Amino acid sequence: MTDHMPEDLSAVGRDLRAYTDELRPQHPVVKNESGEWVLLRHADVVAAALDHERFSSNVSHYLQVPNGLDGDEHTHYREIIERHLSPDALEPFIPVFTRIATDLVAQLPRGKVLDAVSDIGAVFAVRAQCEWLGWPAELEPRLLAWMARNHSATRSGDRARMANVAEQFDEIIRSVVQPRRALAGNAPDDVTTRLCKEEIYGRLLTDAELVSILRNWTGGDLNSIALCIGVILAHIAENPRLIEQLRESGDCEVDAFIDEVLRLDDPFVSNRRITTCPVRIGDQDIPSGAMVKLNWTSANRDEAVFEKNKFDAKENAAKNLVYGIGKHVCPGRLLATLELRIALQALIVGVQAVELAPDQQAEREVAPVGGFHKLPIVLT
Repeated sequence: MTDHMPEDLSAVGRDLRAYTDELRPQHPVVKNESGEWVLLRHADVVAAALDHERFSSNVSHYLQVPNGLDGDEHTHYREIIERHLSPDALEPFIPVFTRIATDLVAQLPRGKVLDAVSDIGAVFAVRAQCEWLGWPAELEPRLLAWMARNHSATRSGDRARMANVAEQFDEIIRSVVQPRRALAGNAPDDVTTRLCKEEIYGRLLTDAELVSILRNWTGGDLNSIALCIGVILAHIAENPRLIEQLRESGDCEVDAFIDEVLRLDDPFVSNRRITTCPVRIGDQDIPSGAMVKLNWTSANRDEAVFEKNKFDAKENAAKNLVYGIGKHVCPGRLLATLELRIALQALIVGVQAVELAPDQQAEREVAPVGGFHKLPIVLT
């Protein structure tokens, strides 16, 4: 650790964008209060993410398929997962997601204060995920309640509380998986059932593997989609002329716009790695067996890479790390892209304007979460 590293490195209660913007120029690698080495520069984050030998993804005590696996094991599980997230596999769901988004926008009250995160983002995320996976619509209230508990637990930083909330979600997944296992050939033909029939190493996926995969697909994605929609709507509310521009834009242009908004305000905060040998990165010597955090939020705002951090969707696309980089890049990128584009297009077609609610303050998420906790808006 360098002699001039600041003493207070706790991110608790802080907006991670502002805090990492402050740290990064002078302290590109810091050690936080939990003893984790946090990489803040774009170049260092990319180097670690691409170095699969020295930076292992096997960091958790819990089974995490595929993001917690290394080497050939990761490759084999990833092949299974990508079959269900390919363009061909997702294409039939485009009209489904469009219907969900259009119906939701039609039902939203005009002229009244709404929370973009919980009233729009979370509801759309739950409905889209349930349709994609074939989960019953009756789960919506339970999933929305779980999302609220999960947000609260994550913000608290209480590991026991977070573990309890995670187990609650695993129980929801088991309530969907186990009946399908029991029904066997009579189970409904949906993505969850097809996943139950997948084999690896000559055997069916175990219940634990299924729960891990579905937890990764849903538990993380529900919150991420909700947070992303909040960030996107905040940007549009602050730049009202964008609605007309986006109405005239094609799908690829809308996707690029969304990616650039998320680069500047990245709710996907970080991933962890563990060193397999001593490494030197930035100006720091990091020992073997050390926990390392790849801070995507900070890397995506590195002014050494993104000139003056100005909004430039075309110029910045190649270096955008919102979905990660390397073989552990988010396998659900296409799914997230489709959902976010469809939700945004339904909103800009269905309303005249998105405005920040007068006399009500937006509330940022704080470490270890990014984006907005609450974003009061009015649709007109």
